[in-house]
Amino acid sequence: MAASLEGQLVVAISSRALFDFEQENEIFVHSNDQAYMALQKDKLDVPAKPGVAFSLVQKLLRFNADGQQRVEVVILSRNDPVSGLRVMKSCQHYGLPITRGSFTRGREPWHYLKPLQANLFLSAHLPDVRAALNAGVPAAQVWPQSRQASDAYPDEVRIAFDGDAVLFSDEAERVFQAQGLDAFQKHETEKAAQPLAAGPFKPLLGALHRLQQANTGHGDMAGKMGIRTALVTARSAPAHERAIRTLMDWQIEVDEALFLGGLAKGEFLAEFKPDFFFDDQAGHIASAAAHVPAGHVASGVSNGA
Repeated sequence: MAASLEGQLVVAISSRALFDFEQENEIFVHSNDQAYMALQKDKLDVPAKPGVAFSLVQKLLRFNADGQQRVEVVILSRNDPVSGLRVMKSCQHYGLPITRGSFTRGREPWHYLKPLQANLFLSAHLPDVRAALNAGVPAAQVWPQSRQASDAYPDEVRIAFDGDAVLFSDEAERVFQAQGLDAFQKHETEKAAQPLAAGPFKPLLGALHRLQQANTGHGDMAGKMGIRTALVTARSAPAHERAIRTLMDWQIEVDEALFLGGLAKGEFLAEFKPDFFFDDQAGHIASAAAHVPAGHVASGVSNGA
């Protein structure tokens, strides 16, 4: 019988999102692909340093620690196959049980997301992220300059999400940008009982919620790994109600909800200590990246969509 990824949380990730290849990327940008490939070949036996999403991947894979496959991580990279060999050897060095990978030597890799049934795609290459989002796959552009994840919660995957244009549609954000804060608050108060439409990352939150629920009540399951999620949004009362009621309507729970009323998110995220934070606005990502791993969700009105 053919292998199947059915029922698993599938994360597709580029090599630059998983490992620190910024020095190598500088060679590619300022020279050519041949020089890049030669450098990677010379470093075949030199493990790459952990990248922005390393902690997230490492922790998610621990859900398979009891032998039951719940999470699959696949490398999906524009690297050539020889450079890909260094990526896979680096995975082995760190004990990451990643066995699947696609290396497309400069061509778009996102086409393989559909047969992978991917729940998330992380890449440093913005055009691939946009293409994935357009194809209906939750995707974010990692910021390689982001601070590495804290090691404060080794047995807990911690993920933080913005609300509008990430978990939710950008309906309310469009009102805010077109008419201002007062109109936004009025709009959300009047529609408090009407659930927001799903945003691009609702499927990922749902998959994490299912993994979290499956883990409840099984003390020895998956090495006792846990999941903690947070909604971190610029909303404030009274606009908070619609966000909470939307999650209730979806029957999806988050563990924390921070309604910051426009305050910078970075220092709050520094206290939550996520393994990754997703937001649609570059300004919020810049604030977050000084404290935690962060990724830009290039969707919604703030991104010209």
